[in-house]
Amino acid sequence: MDGTLKPYKTLIRRASGEFTINRSRFIGHGAPCASEEEALAFLSEMRAAYKDASHNCYAYVIGTNKGIMRYSDDGEPGGTAGMPIMEVLKARDVTNCAVVVTRYFGGILLGAGGLVRAYTKGAVTALEASGVGVMHPTATGLIDVPYPMLSRFEYMLRSQPVIVREKSFGETVTFTLSVKSCDEEAFSRDLAGASDGRLEFIRMEEDYMPWEEGGEPGSEPGQK
Repeated sequence: MDGTLKPYKTLIRRASGEFTINRSRFIGHGAPCASEEEALAFLSEMRAAYKDASHNCYAYVIGTNKGIMRYSDDGEPGGTAGMPIMEVLKARDVTNCAVVVTRYFGGILLGAGGLVRAYTKGAVTALEASGVGVMHPTATGLIDVPYPMLSRFEYMLRSQPVIVREKSFGETVTFTLSVKSCDEEAFSRDLAGASDGRLEFIRMEEDYMPWEEGGEPGSEPGQK
């Protein structure tokens, strides 16, 4: 891992949420995107899935330096949709992600101010559903736990900032865990103390992974 690389904020998962304002239905969709191609693919997917919608407005930011920023009002009055979505992304300081806010017009005009508030809320809804996390250098490795030590180990694990990737049963119980690299030394020390030096974290790889703001692991399915 290049030590000059710094953590950055992004979205944890693809997700969406919706609400209604004056009979117009708004759906905020968020997704992590590693490149502009991924952002455009996500946009195309949303347009196809909601092709009967009145508008699919969007914004995306790409690059750890936020070098690529694009947005669109998709037919809404200029400055009332794409820019408010982008302002939410900038305010939350996220990158490598895209947000699409879908609108089904309900027959009541919202006015410029109403549209700005609605699309801002749509972007916030998308970010809340997707979860904002920090991409940290993260170590993934194995711990072989003898069956007599399993209960003690799992109890100790509850207070540790780790993600359990996998648990397999054989002659021992093998855990595949991920821990932020900055926490690895402390975790290894706690592990040794809780097991009288019998358990060891064997690192396999290190890569960037998302962690919830506040230090909690990113909640991917089946992990946590």
